Amino acid sequence: MKLPRVYPILDAESLARRGVALETAAAAFLEGGAGILQIRQKGHWGREFFAAARQVARLCREAGALLIVNDRADFALLLDAGPGVGSGVVGLGVGLHLGQDDLTPRDARGLMGPDAVIGFSSHNAAQLAAGGGEPVDYVALGPVFVTDSKRNPDPVLGVEEIRRCRLLVEKPLVAIGGITLRNAGEVWKAGADSVAVIGGLLPERATAQSLRQRMEEWQRLQKAAGA
Repeated sequence: MKLPRVYPILDAESLARRGVALETAAAAFLEGGAGILQIRQKGHWGREFFAAARQVARLCREAGALLIVNDRADFALLLDAGPGVGSGVVGLGVGLHLGQDDLTPRDARGLMGPDAVIGFSSHNAAQLAAGGGEPVDYVALGPVFVTDSKRNPDPVLGVEEIRRCRLLVEKPLVAIGGITLRNAGEVWKAGADSVAVIGGLLPERATAQSLRQRMEEWQRLQKAAGA
């Protein structure tokens, strides 16, 4: 598969710290040109959050963007079966992103079916190489830089490790961890197909307008970098 070069992650905790609703951020990023979004909720998926996620799924279908759910195959399936499916609305379905301690990729593929997009996180060369042999569509590697978006993060890898690990897997490689407008260019040059971004998409004063403008900045950056 061909992933968009910028992969925005809607991290529930980071958005809550800035007082931004999940669906507000999703709409802003989609208006700014995002072709993929990931919902990352490390806390409880209550009714209110699921309702917001359902709105995000609707927005992605209308925009023709791919929605990925982090960790939770059950909610990915529920969102994929939600309003809009089979109604003629343009959309790419709902996929799943797995961590090292989640369902195995093989079990997740059995649940999600052959056509769902599934990604898999890795934090070192051995995990990346192993992920390349799993029934997944892309493999993520990180953290590349120091990140504040993950509790107890794995050791920082650096750009040179991205360059070295690029040779270990043929599947699309997503770099993640501390990636910003200032350092994304060198990560693309090192061989990453896409950069997953959380904090780098969240200005201090986060509003629908400033979030859209920040996404537009990322779109301009990738064009300028020839990425």
